[in-house]
Amino acid sequence: MSKVAIITDTNSGIMPADGEALGIIVIPTPFMIDGVEYLEGVNLTQEWFFQKLADGADVSTSQPSPGNLLELWDKVLKEYDEIVYIPLSSGLSSSCQTATMLASDDYEGKAFVVNNQRISVTMRQSVLDAIMLRDAGMSGKEIKDKLEEVKFESSIYIMLDTLYYLKKGGRITPAAAALGTLLKLKPVLQIQGEKLDAFAKARTANQGKNIMINAMMSDIENRFGGLDAKDVHLAGAYTYDLDKANEFKSEVEAAFPGFDMHLDPLSLVVSCHIGPGALAIACSRKIHI
Repeated sequence: MSKVAIITDTNSGIMPADGEALGIIVIPTPFMIDGVEYLEGVNLTQEWFFQKLADGADVSTSQPSPGNLLELWDKVLKEYDEIVYIPLSSGLSSSCQTATMLASDDYEGKAFVVNNQRISVTMRQSVLDAIMLRDAGMSGKEIKDKLEEVKFESSIYIMLDTLYYLKKGGRITPAAAALGTLLKLKPVLQIQGEKLDAFAKARTANQGKNIMINAMMSDIENRFGGLDAKDVHLAGAYTYDLDKANEFKSEVEAAFPGFDMHLDPLSLVVSCHIGPGALAIACSRKIHI
């Protein structure tokens, strides 16, 4: 049986120190803040990141360099026979395409890059699933194929607290942001597959939370066949405001009896585009072996 290493990055919400406890390797995501590189989970914390956002710092995201990735793979393959690498969704970053190209060039049969188009809590679940599949004796290719087989069986809804950061990043026009701010709109976005797309507009935070809960109920009923907690993982994510997130968690668990909702901070890659105060609900189908 092959010895398989699981590698991911901090877009999964798993930090390098947490990876050690799980028996996996976690690559810190690099950020440029006012021209200086920082690494998520190493010298970049959630609290400091949001403070820099509030201060108006110039923040941009990056990806692990190909050279560093190859150096890591070479090091890991001295101890392991195969690598399963789970990066950020190909629809949100080029890191997946870069890694896939590198794997096909020199690591065929040794490095398997999973393109299951997930981020944050659903990506975290993919990593946990990969660990389970590895421990069940699956090869690197079998793990990759299984994770990609269920890649569209997940769903995320995100409610923004502010339109400022979407405007700053050029993702909406200043006029649309001004109108939304004037009307105090709470946009609800969705991630199903590759892209972050608009889903609905709420006039209040309570209305936005109800929209997300009802949308998730519909997905579980219609996309996943009305499955219960034995078959669906339910998760939540947030940016910066833990108290508000815990309140939302209680509301979600009341709406989904029998489910235990895992809660994590939202990936900083997404957070820098949507700002603080966001809430998200997510689900993914459980893998049974």
